[in-house]
Amino acid sequence: MSASMIFGAQNVSWPLLPSLILVPVATVLVLLVLPKSRPDYLKVVALAGTSVTGALSAYLLWAFNKSDGGLQFVVREAWVEDLGLQWFLAVDGISLFLVVLTGLLFPVTILATDPHHDHKPYYIWLTLLMAGTMGVFMALDMLLFFVFFEVVLVPMYFLIGGWGHGNRVYAALKFFIFTMAGSALMLVALVSTAVLTARSTGNPLTFDVVELAQTQTLGRTAEILIFLAFALGFAVKVPLFPLHTWLPDAHTEAPTAGSVILAGVMLKLGAYGYIRFGLYLFPNAAHSLAWLFLTLAVVGIVYGAVVATMQTDLKRLVAYSSVAHMGFIILGIFAFNSLALQGAVIQMVNHGLSTGALFILVGWIYERRHTREISALGGLQRSAPLFAGIFTLVMLSSIGLPGLNGFVGEFLILIGAFQTVQWFAVVATTGVILAALYLLWAFQRVFHGTPDGENAKMADLRVSELFSIVPLLALIVFLGIYPKPVLERIEPAVNQLLAHVEANVQELDQQEPEAPPVPAGVQQLTEALEGTETGGEGE
Repeated sequence: MSASMIFGAQNVSWPLLPSLILVPVATVLVLLVLPKSRPDYLKVVALAGTSVTGALSAYLLWAFNKSDGGLQFVVREAWVEDLGLQWFLAVDGISLFLVVLTGLLFPVTILATDPHHDHKPYYIWLTLLMAGTMGVFMALDMLLFFVFFEVVLVPMYFLIGGWGHGNRVYAALKFFIFTMAGSALMLVALVSTAVLTARSTGNPLTFDVVELAQTQTLGRTAEILIFLAFALGFAVKVPLFPLHTWLPDAHTEAPTAGSVILAGVMLKLGAYGYIRFGLYLFPNAAHSLAWLFLTLAVVGIVYGAVVATMQTDLKRLVAYSSVAHMGFIILGIFAFNSLALQGAVIQMVNHGLSTGALFILVGWIYERRHTREISALGGLQRSAPLFAGIFTLVMLSSIGLPGLNGFVGEFLILIGAFQTVQWFAVVATTGVILAALYLLWAFQRVFHGTPDGENAKMADLRVSELFSIVPLLALIVFLGIYPKPVLERIEPAVNQLLAHVEANVQELDQQEPEAPPVPAGVQQLTEALEGTETGGEGE
């Protein structure tokens, strides 16, 4: 890709992308000086700060040039010149909707949920988490990306450990250890990439992702090893089977807000990392090892669905469904097909909307009934018909019913995968059937039947709750009926990325190594043997 292809012309006269980070940071500073005795003020300030950030992300979507596949709204400022570090922010069609999703989910989550204690640190950690997540999706300096990637761990650790349920400390510690181990490998990989590229090219040290993608000349072994180090770090974050074991514990013990953000946004950090760093920086290694990630993806799809079917805790069931859904996304990424990769990107958004809404609804059930055990629930449709209707809509979206958003992403992934990795797609299709099994069966046990005891008294949705979840419901329906505005902004960036991968892989294939010179003795022996085989003509 040429520089003109990489950098789009779209820009604004004020630093829009830094504002998406600085507004939440400024909100944190305001929250720090507010008295902790006024939780109502704290919530209003947190909601205002995240809503302004969400409005800025909506403006970013409106101002985005949908026909340009390059980076837009580019901000470059030197950070540490001697080390080649930059404050390098930009978005393209791949990262755009992840930024918008982040801008939507945080204010919705704050509006829909309340902490049961210590409001001030709760809103501080949640707002700081928004700033870090925005930075991950916009940073194109590898070290800057790593800083934001690590920043998001701390708020989530404290949210799970401080406001979670049951064995929350264990779940928070497990989450932190898994993700930190993966991040350590990623740090080694990004430093190795920058240093080895500078050494081989003679250029100054840089962590610029775009420049490294164009200039790095790593040997095959080095590229594969570095790619695997990155891939392991991202696999923990996705999480990809078999590194998923922290996720059910974290989801089950986390507060509702933590579960919504973890499933809706943070799981996408790993999948986005595979696209932005794996495919873009190491196309040859990614292409060579695609079979490995395709295998793990389809295993995760089937395993996540089967284990979800066996769960007795409603929240844990939704957690395992995320393992299966993220498997579909990884399948789409490593199918190396435009339709599949477009499906993976839009499915990241759709999963954030559907699973985020499911966790909000499960959280509201727990607040009313103080249990998530499926066996303790039943007949809720009679006592809370509106609640049951909305749960049905979100559940069908997660299953992938045509006309709702979940169908669009899974359909594109499977259609694209059938064109390039047919047998993997065949196995993955069983995950769609299993998703219908475990979600419909759970719905039947929770909402059908005759309610007794506390189930018969469960309150229906309040107006404030309905108002908070309406944006998610509207997008679930809209993206299922009319996904064109999203896909037409994703497609140019996806096609450009795949062209970059294809060009690099073809270039490697065309570089046939020259045969080494044959030693004189070997040449004479060969001629003598040939002469013997032809009846002595060689003598």
